Amino acid sequence: MPLFTSRKQEKKVKVTFSNGLLFVEKPDGKQQAFPLEWFPKLQNATDEEREDWIQTDKGLHFKQLDLDVSI
Repeated sequence: MPLFTSRKQEKKVKVTFSNGLLFVEKPDGKQQAFPLEWFPKLQNATDEEREDWIQTDKGLHFKQLDLDVSI
């Protein structure tokens, strides 16, 4: 019996910040907005810290801030 393996496709999201909000746009075009006051580390972060993120199984991980955001 042959063994088949498949790699889970990495889902890419778009992350932007504007007017005190974190916006996450999913591949299907749906967008979620989160108030930055929920995430004080992000609210006080530099642009460089905000741009240093990876997508995880459960959401986003901001590497320099050691912060996870579930989406």
